[in-house]
Amino acid sequence: MVLFVMGILLLAVGIVAGVIVRHSGRGGIGALVIAGGIVLCLLTVVPSCFCSIPTGHTGVITTFGRVEDFTLDAGVHPKLPWQNVVKMDNRVQKSTTDLACFSSDIQEVTMTYTVNYQISKQDAMTIYKTIGDSYYDTVIAPCVTESVKIVTAKFTAEQLVSSRSNMAQDIEDVLSKRLLDYNIILVGTAIENMDFTDAFTDAVEAKQVAEQNKLRAQTEADQRVIEANANAEVKRKEAEAEAYETLTKAEAEAEANQKISASLTDELVAYTYAKAWNGELPTFMSDGSTIPMFDFSKIGGETTQTSATGTTP
Repeated sequence: MVLFVMGILLLAVGIVAGVIVRHSGRGGIGALVIAGGIVLCLLTVVPSCFCSIPTGHTGVITTFGRVEDFTLDAGVHPKLPWQNVVKMDNRVQKSTTDLACFSSDIQEVTMTYTVNYQISKQDAMTIYKTIGDSYYDTVIAPCVTESVKIVTAKFTAEQLVSSRSNMAQDIEDVLSKRLLDYNIILVGTAIENMDFTDAFTDAVEAKQVAEQNKLRAQTEADQRVIEANANAEVKRKEAEAEAYETLTKAEAEAEANQKISASLTDELVAYTYAKAWNGELPTFMSDGSTIPMFDFSKIGGETTQTSATGTTP
């Protein structure tokens, strides 16, 4: 717009100067002045009839301050000289903010929060019309601060440590909805740093040490129980093995005695006894009569008896 006005002024000045020079009797010079004015006008006005939109930007057209309902993509585009072009950055942008928040149990939390955002390309003219080109300071920064503080206040300080990923997801959900109302897309977020007061940090460390000691004691107790059960199992198996061995031995002896008992006959008993006899007769008498002590009739087919007084053939 400025170039267009300057071109018109140069053209007007050139024409006036040419006319003045021509009326002064120097027509040739006047014509040159007019031609020069026209050239300067063209050199000034023509560039104002085109605009160049760089890659990653969207052109928003304004006509005498009124935002048009269309946008220009990257490249060179013709336009009216009195139209102005605002170049809106539609690339993914990053911003990092340091925040001080409070948990639900009134513990102070300092946080470094990073957001990656991008304006909606097709709604660039709406963003410029309703917010302007300083949309980060106007909309994004306040939404980030409010969303982080609202979600942080729902968690205790201990939960912020143990459930950090859940808190980050909740913040992202809240912030995404808020920014979408302004045609701004939330690409991603990150909690780069989160810190607490020294008193709370010391308390958390003490609790962790206590839990570790408790876990170690429980582990040692469980190990002792396992070892005791293992020893009891070993002793039980040893007792079972010993009992089985005793039972097997007893059954073997019983079976052997049964076989021996089944193989005994009167002749075998008498023969064994006689074989073991040393030849001495017992001296046992009753009422003066002899009592046969041994019956050798079954040994070798003989009918000899042994009595207390002698041998009767």
